[in-house]
Amino acid sequence: MHTNTRVALRVTGALVAIAAVTSGCSQDTGTGTAGKGVSPPRSAHGLGDIIVGGQAVTGSKPSHLAKVPYQRTYTNGPLYAPVTGYRSMVYGNTGLEAVYDHTLGAGASGAAPGNVTTTIEPALQKAAFDALGDQQGAAVALDADSGELLAVVSTPSYDPARFSGRGAKDAQAWQAATTDSRSPMLNRALKEPDAPGATFSVVVAAAALEQKLYTTVDESTVSPLTFVLPLSTTRITGTSPQCENASIRTALRRSCANVFVKMAADMGLTRLGATAGKFGFNDDTLKVPLSVAESGYPTVGTSSAGVALTGIGAGEVRATPLAMARVVAAVANGGRLVPPQLVKRVTDADGSTHRPPEAEDGRSARRAISRGTADALREVIGRNGQTGWTVGRKGQSATSWFIGCTDAPGGRRTAVAVRIEGLSPPSGGDDGGHAAAEVARKILAGAS
Repeated sequence: MHTNTRVALRVTGALVAIAAVTSGCSQDTGTGTAGKGVSPPRSAHGLGDIIVGGQAVTGSKPSHLAKVPYQRTYTNGPLYAPVTGYRSMVYGNTGLEAVYDHTLGAGASGAAPGNVTTTIEPALQKAAFDALGDQQGAAVALDADSGELLAVVSTPSYDPARFSGRGAKDAQAWQAATTDSRSPMLNRALKEPDAPGATFSVVVAAAALEQKLYTTVDESTVSPLTFVLPLSTTRITGTSPQCENASIRTALRRSCANVFVKMAADMGLTRLGATAGKFGFNDDTLKVPLSVAESGYPTVGTSSAGVALTGIGAGEVRATPLAMARVVAAVANGGRLVPPQLVKRVTDADGSTHRPPEAEDGRSARRAISRGTADALREVIGRNGQTGWTVGRKGQSATSWFIGCTDAPGGRRTAVAVRIEGLSPPSGGDDGGHAAAEVARKILAGAS
């Protein structure tokens, strides 16, 4: 006897209109700004600074200790902690503080320090941080053409200034941060892959078009309303009668899980995995230059039923918010996967500047999908975005996802991915993706 798990899976992908703050994604191309309007570090002493929006978000003060002569200070520490990381007299350093320790920490050895200028835009960073609030989640916004990261937010966050010193209060603050059950020191935007739910259906749709399973987004698919997973008794039923043999356009807009599990089953692990790989999955070398957790699509040892479930971002698929932002960015920019970058330039003590290797605009970009496929999918999801949600194994909490893109003045395309964890599972006809979509709406409003 078949068992129906339509309610148990609870993975949807309804399109959420945010037309009030979006106007599609044009084909204009952004330009770089390396070396323009740069001032040398303010002082040949102390620690160098991390710059956001032209302003230092770090500082330093004398510690009166010979071995560690300066103590780091922070402005809006929790807001920028996923970017700066921390620098502590006792507990070491992480984030950009660690990656550019040789530049920022030069003053500790008597040499003149340098500064590190980030790509972060303060308005978008704050919009994302405020919108997430105390929720457990993350948001990433990036320039779809250049790959510049405009916002990298993880909540709940922590204040690196609270344990930058070596006193009893610093030790107490460190203990509190490192033992907090909500893991405030985890950079969820870059380092926590999770099942992406129906947002991954965009990758599946791209694969179906690239692999010529279907030729257009408006062609009817071969998708029974209720699809039985291969070699299984598990049924996946579409959310509406219109999901039967629905086109890709309709399937994305109406959360037709039956369509995408059937597509995944038809393409198989190798073909679908090849497209996922072109979107950046299964890459364990990516740095921004902060290290990034690998987003994965299964390669071997997955059952036929498990392969089908990857069509709705379930099973063994895992993605960080950064990975899903890159997916929608590639769709928006004509099919190019551009390396993400967090650092715009490094300024040495003498005022000379240089760009880090990952900041060479588009130089290492590669094609993920054809322009025709990208343009077709952008026309479907560009104005509205794509939502998804997943329910934990015990069914006690849910995760909400959103990916989307909008245009800013001057034609810059901003791609956004939002994930919110620990929500109550949606009930009735509620789409749990709306929680992440609401956060994204506020971020995209700041980008328009």
